[in-house]
Amino acid sequence: MKTTNADIPQYLLIKAELQARIQSGALQSGDKLPSERELCAIFSTTRTTIRESLAQLEASGVIYRSDRRGWYVTPARLRLDPTQNTNFHKLCLEQGREPKTVLISGKLTTVPLDVRLPLELQPFDQIYLLTRLRYADGRAICYCENHCLPARVPELLRHDLNGSLTEVYQANYDLIYTSMHLSFFPTSVPAHAAAALGIMEGLPALQLSRLNYDQHGRVLDFDIEYWRHDSLRIDVDTH
Repeated sequence: MKTTNADIPQYLLIKAELQARIQSGALQSGDKLPSERELCAIFSTTRTTIRESLAQLEASGVIYRSDRRGWYVTPARLRLDPTQNTNFHKLCLEQGREPKTVLISGKLTTVPLDVRLPLELQPFDQIYLLTRLRYADGRAICYCENHCLPARVPELLRHDLNGSLTEVYQANYDLIYTSMHLSFFPTSVPAHAAAALGIMEGLPALQLSRLNYDQHGRVLDFDIEYWRHDSLRIDVDTH
């Protein structure tokens, strides 16, 4: 039995039409979509139907919503090879993207329970906790918590932490990232990360946990990162 358009829900037809316009290049990376009201008029439908279409496209990473600004075509994903020793700023620049890292907060605090074991610390030892936001081409794509060891990087908070920690470590402490243990898995964005990224709590995300070692084989710091699900692609070459 042949399926006709009449048998397909309208929100899927609208989704397909918008996706076709993006794939054809009629709508390109970073372009803003018409407003929901305008889309209702274009497709002669209700806002509920339009929102379902947009939500489907967002879930597949084709478009994203910018708070109070509207819907946009998602830029190409950053490609990350975990086997390569690199940092966010270098990664962006190598792929023709403009990186930016903004420090949200930095403080000396008791080590959180979930990072005590990786950092080989006792329950009431202290760490520097940095919360930072990473941007590619002006779009916030990653919320990061850096757990740094005061014994390795004393007076860390005196430095400008709006940028690459790799460069801060090398310039001020003669410490170089040389290896890491990385784990990553799909999850949902927790409330604090969602607020920083300007997205809804519970949206899909990729969580990366990274235990970093220096050139002497010693633990240097531990990062927990939440990446927008549409912003990163993991590529690994094996030989």
